[in-house]
Amino acid sequence: MTAVEFFDARALRLEQTPVPPLSPEELAAMDRFWAEALARQPALFDGPAVACVGIKTQADGALLLSWAAATYRYRALRRVEGCAWTPASIFVTVLQPVEGGGLIVGRSSDLTASPGRWGLPGGSAEPPVDGERLDVAALRRHAARELLEEIGVICDPEDMTAWGVTRGEYGNIGVHFLAPAVPTALALKHHEALADEERARGIGPELDRLAVVRSVQDVRDLGHCADFLPLVVSRYVGDELTSA
Repeated sequence: MTAVEFFDARALRLEQTPVPPLSPEELAAMDRFWAEALARQPALFDGPAVACVGIKTQADGALLLSWAAATYRYRALRRVEGCAWTPASIFVTVLQPVEGGGLIVGRSSDLTASPGRWGLPGGSAEPPVDGERLDVAALRRHAARELLEEIGVICDPEDMTAWGVTRGEYGNIGVHFLAPAVPTALALKHHEALADEERARGIGPELDRLAVVRSVQDVRDLGHCADFLPLVVSRYVGDELTSA
């Protein structure tokens, strides 16, 4: 299992760079592996995505993320043996506290790319459009949209705090935002209403279950979860993270 790293997010910068060059053989292998993945999971969509090209701490202590505009297909390069570039994803999540303590986590439904996996509300970053910039403000707005779309909770992006950055499997980068606390019953009610509405439209919810975790042990008790979740919960609640 890949060890997950944590970085301070109080000073975060993003800069766009080109997609690293790939050989014709690597591109052909990427297309082949993508076609195989699509055959297994027809719901996959080769939409626009942001790939992390590099991450480093600058002289002033700020964290610099270099990113390239790509599509989900590029993730198939992870299966190409000897490929010079292993694309890493950039995604956002929301730490949604509940009054009385704990964080809301959700289980991905069978309609998603990671069915049955527990994680925080969030999603993959997308390249900006119409001349917009990909910066912390854009990621914060994206996180607020994901919170609304996945559990039905409305939060003004300006009320979210950049809380931390993680690097996990394949070098995937998670930018995590902290939202104001809400009552547990209210969050569950919003999610239930959202799920009912989406089922009525014939599209199931992205998260089919919610839970509240207050410790790393709570996370482990859930079973299959995103690689970053134990570390994020550990740092949030001040719990000791062990390898057990």
